[in-house]
Amino acid sequence: MRRGDLLAATVVLVLVWQAAAWLVSASILPGPLRVAATMVREIPEGLGRHFLASAARVAASMAIAVVLAAPLGLALGQSKRLHRLLSPAIYVLYPIPKIVFLPLILLFLGIGDTSKVFIITLILFFQVLVVVRDEAATLRPELLHSVRSLGAGRRALFRFVYLPATLPAVLTALRLSVGTAVAVLFFAESFATEAGLGYYIMVETWTRLAYAEMYAGVVAMSLLGLGFYLLIDQLEKRLCPYLYLD
Repeated sequence: MRRGDLLAATVVLVLVWQAAAWLVSASILPGPLRVAATMVREIPEGLGRHFLASAARVAASMAIAVVLAAPLGLALGQSKRLHRLLSPAIYVLYPIPKIVFLPLILLFLGIGDTSKVFIITLILFFQVLVVVRDEAATLRPELLHSVRSLGAGRRALFRFVYLPATLPAVLTALRLSVGTAVAVLFFAESFATEAGLGYYIMVETWTRLAYAEMYAGVVAMSLLGLGFYLLIDQLEKRLCPYLYLD
């Protein structure tokens, strides 16, 4: 996406927000300028710490999910025997909303960072697994045979065939899952913790009706999701430049 388009969309959203604030004319909907000033004031007061805590959880979850799911998805896509063995379990587990497991995860892993990273990793894991599996299954056997005939070993196959073929799928799965991951993070952080944007929004601001601060937290969480989305876009441009050739 071009920067100009992104800037134009942001300006339109801010103008709509400001118009809505004028129409409502109540403390429950402060204008964007007031919220922006509140964010600047709140960042050193604690909002910045909560933002970093949430960002660290999402980043860790994404890294763990890719490391675990991408190799397994690649194996499932290339091995019919392994696919027959594991596909029934994936078929059953994939449609289940993983957030329903949060109470059980809290019981077993406690209320610290581990439980929050685990639930987000669980969601991203299946997203990456299914997309990479389907992408790897489309690799034509004759392509692999032709590369092997040139003397390529496993390392060369991974570098020049599997990685270029599946890396865009991994990044696409992450891009599609960012919004879900941030939403689940908000829910998980809204209780049983003392750090994170979910805690800041629901506990530190909403409960005491600090509306400007609450909206500042909502904007910060929105920027968190947008930031990861744009980061994945940049990674795709850097790691998969062949996708952008005219």
